[in-house]
Amino acid sequence: MGMKKVLIIEKELSSRELLMGLLKGKELQLFTVEDGTGALELLKKRSFDLILSDLKGIKTLDRSNRRPLSTPLVHLSDLNDPPLKGIDHILEKPLTIQAVSTLLLKLLAGAKRKKAVIAESLAMKKILAQVAKIAKSHSNVFISGESGTGKEVIASLIHDQSPRMDHPFIRVNCAALPDTLIESEFFGHEKGAFTGALQKRIGRFERADKGTLLLDEISEIPTSLQAKLLRVVQEQEFERVGGTEAIHVDVRLVSTSNRNMKEAIGEKTFRADLYYRLNVIPIFLPPLRERKEDIVPLAKYFLAEVCERNQIPLKTLSPAAEEKLLAYAWPGNIRELRNVIEHGVVMDYSETLEDEHLLIDQKEVSDEISCVTLKELEKEHILKILEQYGGNRTQAAKVLGISVRTLRNKLNAYNF
Repeated sequence: MGMKKVLIIEKELSSRELLMGLLKGKELQLFTVEDGTGALELLKKRSFDLILSDLKGIKTLDRSNRRPLSTPLVHLSDLNDPPLKGIDHILEKPLTIQAVSTLLLKLLAGAKRKKAVIAESLAMKKILAQVAKIAKSHSNVFISGESGTGKEVIASLIHDQSPRMDHPFIRVNCAALPDTLIESEFFGHEKGAFTGALQKRIGRFERADKGTLLLDEISEIPTSLQAKLLRVVQEQEFERVGGTEAIHVDVRLVSTSNRNMKEAIGEKTFRADLYYRLNVIPIFLPPLRERKEDIVPLAKYFLAEVCERNQIPLKTLSPAAEEKLLAYAWPGNIRELRNVIEHGVVMDYSETLEDEHLLIDQKEVSDEISCVTLKELEKEHILKILEQYGGNRTQAAKVLGISVRTLRNKLNAYNF
């Protein structure tokens, strides 16, 4: 892991020295500056695991749009300082050894870094409030929403806030598994259960015992397996493939789907009784075009993340780039937004991400949704991207932020 890097932004020499004294010898690499301007210079060159800052320092970071969203930020607060938005923790002056040590343990000693769920829109704020309540229960959850809306992020958030957080969070992508392997993948198999089963295999249900099992794209499970899955959901017990011993588990199920499940039930491709067992608590994630307030904050978060990962000095978004992002309909949702930002960061070396660096088609702006159906808009966009990449489906799916399988299904629906 290497030494953790801590940045201290503090005007008062006495507080700065006190913090340096308290943090020395704790396997930390310390950087101290007097003000936000000094911090901005450092942030151009490196990233930090923790930032402690006085009010002025935080304001300078915010004004310059340079607050690293993925780094815990602590406000070194004077008596009359106002409360600030988006602060992970407050240390009140005068600082004490105990307060600083307790905080360090919490933020640096292997504590899970907060998953970034950007929620400026009312719709997402409501969902996060729901998640906090849902997490405390043991009921099965069904998350629906278009591809790329962040269903898996919400699922792991439910696990992280639940009493099961110290137990496994296991994910199965039902769409990615071939029908022949899916049963063994779910329930495991005994040695010699079928040709090629050279040793015993523990399935995902068993591995998720006492934890949470995420069934991603649940609608893709073959009907032949749904009856067996129903039994496990009801009784929390199963046998391995080729085995006779009943294995009991305690697993919470979170399922996701981008399909209309009522349609799947109507078409007899999904069992209604299984769906109602899995859909005890439903969560619907709205598409990005319906939560516009989240677009720019998400873009800034991805910008910081991509710059940090590629060790590029932190870039900013120009006002024109923000406008372009807001005007677009985002058929591939958050995943597409992330890909667009990553492409812009990696392909251009200027300090500011301008609108021309964003690879999106300006003609597809949200205003057109009123006179064109979303399906038509999506079809036009998908075919345009496919054409742009010379028919390369893998490349087109990557840019669209969807799986090759989803792209293939959509192209079949267009008779393309």
